[in-house]
Amino acid sequence: MSGGVLIFGEVVDGGLHPTVRQLVNAAGRVANASEVTLCLAVDGSFDEGGLDGVSVGEVVLFEHPDAVSDGIGGVYSLLTELVCDAVERFEPGVVLVGKTDAGSVVSARLAARFGASLASDCIDLALNAEGRVAVTRPVHGGSALAVYEFAGDGLQVVSVRPGAFEATEGVSGMPQVDRVDVSGIGVDGAVPVLVETVVEESEGVPLEQADVVVSGGRGLGGVEPFDQLRELCGLLGAALGASRAACDAGWIDHSHQVGLTGKSISPTTYITVGISGASQHMAGCSSARNIVAIDKDREANIFSHARYGVVGDWAKVLPAFTAAVAELD
Repeated sequence: MSGGVLIFGEVVDGGLHPTVRQLVNAAGRVANASEVTLCLAVDGSFDEGGLDGVSVGEVVLFEHPDAVSDGIGGVYSLLTELVCDAVERFEPGVVLVGKTDAGSVVSARLAARFGASLASDCIDLALNAEGRVAVTRPVHGGSALAVYEFAGDGLQVVSVRPGAFEATEGVSGMPQVDRVDVSGIGVDGAVPVLVETVVEESEGVPLEQADVVVSGGRGLGGVEPFDQLRELCGLLGAALGASRAACDAGWIDHSHQVGLTGKSISPTTYITVGISGASQHMAGCSSARNIVAIDKDREANIFSHARYGVVGDWAKVLPAFTAAVAELD
């Protein structure tokens, strides 16, 4: 690929944000590892040991004393300048960022600054016959998927939905790491100002980071059954998910929604209860390694994707399953 791929990854608590290794995996769809540069904005607290197994040609650490604190207020003005500086330095053909709060802001500003095309919230990448990136992303409110190709020969900016790719490990060992002092970079002119922060209370393990996810769907029939799912989540250390139908019915908050219009997940084990397996839902969990399905309809689409399936009434199956898990604890 002409120009290679620049991943601008995020840093959290002195280490890699969970999306970084997912972006490395995504970059592998369109470039060889040697053509990929991972750039991180860091302060003095970053631990290089977390880079072990990251399969890229080079890791560049942009050192700035305000690199981490810039994102605390959700403004990301300095981070924008650092990303733009990285693009000018490395002249990549493609820039990949995660569709996080920071990535959503920075990718849009980057595209505007360079007059580049932006493909947002992508769940798959490939190369077309001309060597340009073709992205897959949800359209029509998540009811369908569409493939878009970048026209022309300019910079291609892509934000990738968290969880759309597995956070796979590469060959064990440290990549080449270079440090660049960018403390002289600042922000000129007027910048957005943080007025207020409202924090949404969340329960359990975040969906995108969970190794085990338990989800309920329309087949549960109401709010109360989700308490049983919460009990199972507690035993398994799992995150609680739901289908769009369950969320739209008001049985659980939309922050738990898995699917095209919700969150993409890539757990080792995904347990579904009363979920039929509509294509929009399956697109959000396609990276799950093992799907365990419980549904009374033996013709439900979920069983064509599941490694293990139980055909039966969830109200009879789930208590027995939960009791068995409790005995193993």
